[in-house]
Amino acid sequence: MRFFDVAEASEEVAQTRSRKKKTAAIARALRLASPPEAGVVAKMLAGELHQGKIGIGHRTVQEVGQGAAAAAPRLTVGEVDQALTDIQAIAGKGSKAARTTALGELMARCTEAERSLLRSLLVGGIRQGALEGIVVEGLAAAHEVSGDRVRRAVMLSGDLAAVAAGLAAQGPASLDGYRLLLMRPVQPMLAQTGESIGAAAGRFEGFALEEKLDGARVQAHKQGDEVRVFTRRLNECTDRVPEVVEAVRALRVDSAILDGEALALAGDGRPRPFQVTMRRFGRKLDVAQMREQLPLSVRFFDALHLDGDILDQAAGERFAQLGQAVPARHQVRRVLDPDAAAAEAFADEVLSTGHEGVMVKDLTAPYEAGRRGAGWLKVKPAHTLDLVVLAVEWGSGRRKGWLSNLHLGCRDPQSGGYVMLGKTFKGMTDEMLRWQTERFLALATEQSEWVVTVRPEVVVEIAFDSYRRAPTTRGGWRSGSRG
Repeated sequence: MRFFDVAEASEEVAQTRSRKKKTAAIARALRLASPPEAGVVAKMLAGELHQGKIGIGHRTVQEVGQGAAAAAPRLTVGEVDQALTDIQAIAGKGSKAARTTALGELMARCTEAERSLLRSLLVGGIRQGALEGIVVEGLAAAHEVSGDRVRRAVMLSGDLAAVAAGLAAQGPASLDGYRLLLMRPVQPMLAQTGESIGAAAGRFEGFALEEKLDGARVQAHKQGDEVRVFTRRLNECTDRVPEVVEAVRALRVDSAILDGEALALAGDGRPRPFQVTMRRFGRKLDVAQMREQLPLSVRFFDALHLDGDILDQAAGERFAQLGQAVPARHQVRRVLDPDAAAAEAFADEVLSTGHEGVMVKDLTAPYEAGRRGAGWLKVKPAHTLDLVVLAVEWGSGRRKGWLSNLHLGCRDPQSGGYVMLGKTFKGMTDEMLRWQTERFLALATEQSEWVVTVRPEVVVEIAFDSYRRAPTTRGGWRSGSRG
């Protein structure tokens, strides 16, 4: 399969808002892939390389390959994949220069469309609306099977590439071999956003209201005395979290798969900032010392297996079994079917103790691993700020040719100048993109290939539900923006 075919499909997906058209474009591309290529293509269309990071920074990626592009496509998917694997393997003295040279040689063989896709994959910049969920639908369409079957296989395997390769090699029969296995991580269920507790709860016949913790998502597996712990991205972190291992090993069940949050608490029981908790996950050495300095607590909120699979059971049944198997000190706090006054009181108490909000969960819903299921809704207080636009990035994909991502900041009281606080690109209609392209080009003071710097005259109101310290930015903070 030509790498150009993947680039063409990616561009087609980026140019449409129609989920149906995105799915069709992905399905066409996947039908062209051979079994060895199918997994690579599926990951690329989901915006990822199966190699992960290959040791080349963002600036180098953008600078390499500025010469004339190939006039016609000639690279196969296999050749590109092997070249990236070889680049990742370069090590030792002078490895940075060697990787840069090798990437330049690969870029020289790419057409302009192929270069664009490759750059986006290398820097994680694909925003074409074809993330894993739509690629799963494309896989289903390509092989004429139900989306639920493919989704469940990806959920249970935690490996989109493996499912795509299996379908290409064996067809729909390959999906029958996937089941929940102890010590093999499962993609976690994710939550959608709810505007208020009342609106969220009104969608369900029965609901649980529980504290939302701003910690590190963990999935713990137990089989006898063996315990393994995985992160949200399914990477093993067992050696870094001995407190979690000890808590799970002590459970009076032979086997378990539990979903929860690990977080660092201050002496008064309030949660430490998210970045502080994550220091425990970034250290492979001196774990014992780090445990002394920064002990972790774990709170579980769901179970997929407790001496037997229960992920398909209703949430209310899973919560009841979790409550019997796990001590209260290792569970999130939750209340079932509270009235409006009790719900607001619970939420106020959660916020007063430093946590970031509440979760509203449908008591009848199964565990929809790997999806932002409608059965989980997160409700967090929104904050607003008036910020000035300092610069705008040129868009890509469907937004190509328009100014898109806004660089937002405020005045620094110490220097008197402006400091950038963050970016936003959500919630923009085509009409808004056209307006801001015209407006900001008129305010431009400096332009590069990627960014237009503007006079700080346009003020916008943004809503965000969280903010974190970001020592690598001038402002020292980064928000979680709602748009």
